[in-house]
Amino acid sequence: MASTGPRQKREAATRRRSRFGCRNCKLRKLKCDEGKPHCKRCRSYGVLCNFVSNISDLQPITADTGRSLVVQRPLTNAVWTSDASISYQLNAKCQDFITRYLGRSLITPNDPNMIQMNRKLLELAFAYPCLMHASLAVALTYDRHLNGLLDRPRTLEECYHWAQATVLFNKLLRQPMEAKDKDPIWGTAAALVILTFSSPEASTPEQAWPLNSSDSDLDWLRMSKGKMSLWHMVNPLRSDSLFRVMAVTFAHMLSPFPETGIDGIPRALAAVCNLGDTSTADNNPYFHAAHAVSPILDLPDSEVTMGPTQLFMRSIHGPFEDLLRNRDPIALLLLYLWYRKASRSIWWIELRARVECPAICLYLRLHHADNGPIQEFLPGGALTQVPL
Repeated sequence: MASTGPRQKREAATRRRSRFGCRNCKLRKLKCDEGKPHCKRCRSYGVLCNFVSNISDLQPITADTGRSLVVQRPLTNAVWTSDASISYQLNAKCQDFITRYLGRSLITPNDPNMIQMNRKLLELAFAYPCLMHASLAVALTYDRHLNGLLDRPRTLEECYHWAQATVLFNKLLRQPMEAKDKDPIWGTAAALVILTFSSPEASTPEQAWPLNSSDSDLDWLRMSKGKMSLWHMVNPLRSDSLFRVMAVTFAHMLSPFPETGIDGIPRALAAVCNLGDTSTADNNPYFHAAHAVSPILDLPDSEVTMGPTQLFMRSIHGPFEDLLRNRDPIALLLLYLWYRKASRSIWWIELRARVECPAICLYLRLHHADNGPIQEFLPGGALTQVPL
């Protein structure tokens, strides 16, 4: 009996197999119900059923159109990203994410220039594993955002792709930089900044900075500065750069600050920051940050784009950065106002702002309740009821 048991089990398993099932179910090693035109397995997995040969394996169906989204490389069971020394075989989930997310813009969805750029960047990802891993990690983070799973910790897949991207990126930076490496380097650096920014350690405001402190406080700022240190080496605005389509965004991000005065700053905010007509960056540490955040405060949410929001990140340096790290109330208020506005339109800023924005508010109410002008800007204050 002992010798025939396993054989009987194998025969039973063979009898349960579908002889005419679709290729997707065979690739996934699942029993196909052979339903037409779509078997139940494919419908639940969100892919086009491929009983016929003209449909690619594991080809997803987009939720908004009901039609397949075609990428330039067929989704088969052996898609690789590889360079001269590193290779990685993309599994079915990675291929699904490439089709659903990486063929369009994850940074600012609906921006045609960003979509065009991202599709070219995706082509490079097949030759640069660091870029592919970074892109997949961003896609996994975006997927959590879309599915409302923000209170859950990062998945093992997110952590794996993020870690691989970091290791391979550092390896690439240690090598002599060739012209063909410049766009993949800038793209990977941008993805790593998004990952760092969108992944706060805290899951609730009570656990977040500035209420609580850890070694990772403002890590996103360090990563952002690290990316910008590559600017002159890769020059994203050079004539052959695929990032050249972002020229308007970069122009906003790098636009010069006023030299003096408070033109464009709401009066209430200028008063809180002790800014006046003779104020400059030399005599007031809030000068640049106040000028950076003010232009977006009255904009419709749909018009708050990457360029103006990045200008504020660029303003965090020198004495203002020191004040922010030391939880100065005015510096925290400026960051709070930026979080509150930018998070409404940029998803990866929202992921951190959802915990740190209320944490800043709680901190200011707890430790600076007697500062009336600052309290006016917080929820329930008079300045939250009317435009600044």
